[in-house]
Amino acid sequence: MKLISRVTVFGLLLALPLSSMAWGLIGHRVVGEIAWGYMTPQAKKTVQQILGDESLAMATNWADFIKSDPSYRYLGNWHYINFKSGISEKDMRNYLRSDTATDAYTRMNFLVKELKNKTLPADKKLFYLRMLIHIAGDLQQPMHTARPDDQGGNAIKIDWFGKATNLHSMWDEQLIEFQQLSYTEYAKVINHPTAADKTKWQKESIADWIVDSYRITESLYKEIESAPGNKLSYRYNFDHLKTLDNQLLKGGVRLGALLNQLFG
Repeated sequence: MKLISRVTVFGLLLALPLSSMAWGLIGHRVVGEIAWGYMTPQAKKTVQQILGDESLAMATNWADFIKSDPSYRYLGNWHYINFKSGISEKDMRNYLRSDTATDAYTRMNFLVKELKNKTLPADKKLFYLRMLIHIAGDLQQPMHTARPDDQGGNAIKIDWFGKATNLHSMWDEQLIEFQQLSYTEYAKVINHPTAADKTKWQKESIADWIVDSYRITESLYKEIESAPGNKLSYRYNFDHLKTLDNQLLKGGVRLGALLNQLFG
């Protein structure tokens, strides 16, 4: 890529610190619960050896719980990758190929590489696996590929059934919690991908996940910018439930496939 083009692309792409809990507790556990069902027996055995008594679904939340420990603050940027609006798929993929920032994409690649190391110490293996399964879920939440200038939607105020929140938090938690399902119930309800979708998602790269989430992010921004007073309730839930369910399902199928590649 010519220098001027590279400068243009890097000027469009920017990652900023963002504190969030993508999908909240329930969403991450849904992703983990679904992923477990798409794993090979060998991958399940290896993952369980690493996690011990902790299930995959419950382990998905560790990376958010540990944020309360100051010694883990450096992990904040691992959970997301921000993009300005209007990025083409070609420019996004060009950027990702040369990405050296500390963000969800580079950290996922780092974790995959480390977990392939057969001599990795047990404590690091546990730490890296916990981070990988969490960030894999993060990247399915559209607002984790959102704009840096509004902190991934955190600065966009929303009225959700009369209560103040923001666009990022609504997609993290409120929209999922509105469904009134436990994570096991939710996983059972949505875990019905078509054969074509399952095959497609299992073959996708981490870069593909990001491009897919960003496409959804752009549509969510356009819609919210036209919403009167950002007052959202039943209609928003009705219009976006399929997207929400699909992203959680994609996350589970994709994570299961990734763990099979690492341990299967």
